Amino acid sequence: MTAVPSILVADDDPHIRDVIGFALGRAGMAAAMARDGAEALALVRREAFDLAVLDVGMPEMDGLALCREIRRGSALPILFLSARDEEVDRVLGLEIGGDDYLTKPFSPRELVARIRAILKRSRPAPAADAALRRGRLALDPEARLVAFGGTAVPLTALEFAILQALMARPRMAFTRDRILDAAYGVGAAVSDRTVDSHVRGIRAKLAAAGCADAVDTVHGVGFRLGACGGTAP
Repeated sequence: MTAVPSILVADDDPHIRDVIGFALGRAGMAAAMARDGAEALALVRREAFDLAVLDVGMPEMDGLALCREIRRGSALPILFLSARDEEVDRVLGLEIGGDDYLTKPFSPRELVARIRAILKRSRPAPAADAALRRGRLALDPEARLVAFGGTAVPLTALEFAILQALMARPRMAFTRDRILDAAYGVGAAVSDRTVDSHVRGIRAKLAAAGCADAVDTVHGVGFRLGACGGTAP
């Protein structure tokens, strides 16, 4: 991540862009603005950003379609904005690769706080954090890389944080609250369904690499690293 975080903001409402740009500037971040999804995609392909804030309901290319395009070749952290507060929309946004979801109208302070939390999770870990290997599953905190059987697995920042927590204690059954603390920080106001969405993302991406049981559900508790992570007896 650059010394001054560079944030891409894509929203078709000029007032929203102004509000976000002002808030990011006060927080010491640099913002690049796009009026629609097509313009944002062109910026992503031309410049390096630390995070993207995408409005779901944009013309030309909406935020969900833009996220899918970005995820074809990048793990750029993504925070969605939407005027809709439907749970299905939040879940879909997270399942296609978003890191967080904020409903309009929103507090600029909350937006900045969520951006900072995602950036913190995206930042390369100190070298003291040792690489983890469980069976054929490997996770390198310093390089921010995950691989299964030598096949790279592109995880979002929050998916990476959740998998790292599970791999660090492979026999432990984590409650959703404990997973939230590991991924978002203690006291974050995030729903349990958000955890479930990220776990589904981890499972799907590792299954595509050949690991069919990356994370086990522990009924009545939460989740635990699965057998393909080397936890099988």
